[in-house]
Amino acid sequence: MTAALKVHPRVWIGLAIYVGYVAVVFLVQQLSGVPYTDLGESGRNLFLGAGLSLIIAAILLATTTTLLGWWRPALREQRRSVRWPIIAPIIMVVALLINLASTDWASYDGAFFAASIVLILVGFTEELTTRGLLLTSLRSTLSEGWVWFLTSALFALMHLINAASGQALPATLQQVGFAFLGGTIFYIVRRTTGTLIWAMVLHGLWDFSTFAVLHGTPGAFAAFGSIVYIAAGVLALIFVPFVIRGADEKIGSHA
Repeated sequence: MTAALKVHPRVWIGLAIYVGYVAVVFLVQQLSGVPYTDLGESGRNLFLGAGLSLIIAAILLATTTTLLGWWRPALREQRRSVRWPIIAPIIMVVALLINLASTDWASYDGAFFAASIVLILVGFTEELTTRGLLLTSLRSTLSEGWVWFLTSALFALMHLINAASGQALPATLQQVGFAFLGGTIFYIVRRTTGTLIWAMVLHGLWDFSTFAVLHGTPGAFAAFGSIVYIAAGVLALIFVPFVIRGADEKIGSHA
């Protein structure tokens, strides 16, 4: 695999991409003038406050990945892990379906729905940044246990920018904790399926569902979505050693 790469992975490259992604998203969202807490008020707010930054970031990330020649290691495992830990992501899918079933779809208008669809891009941008390019760079040096922990932790910490965009700090810190659980689930998806694509899909649909259920008046069972999500995250923490065990994913190890 190493011979096909235009630039050999280095830890600093992945960290630079991570910082650059967070900076671009934060800058575009700040220039929009839409506080994080107002994203759900209208389709215009959601697009300008979140969707536009994702479109710009997606273009920049795709260009960067192409220039580096990292599409293959960013999107695919060399060897899949054991399959059964995918139970945790499946439980997350149940939580996602609960969110969608509890959504007040009557409160949607065309503009808000269109902006919500754009929001699915977050699955591409955040996954490619963390469990794609950052993961590839970390695998040049670190063991797989550190790769899981650092990609999940940095994914969680990127959500701190929401506090600077108007969200209350306690709510943001809770979001960071939940994101670490989610990051572990998405890592398990990558390891068990052998590709980042399914993690991108699940991530995008999850974020879509969380914004959807908070728009309008949520259904009576909306709170159960969060409970099931936490259960999936706890199981993911228990299962993750099994997908790390025996991993031989360092760049060039199978060249």
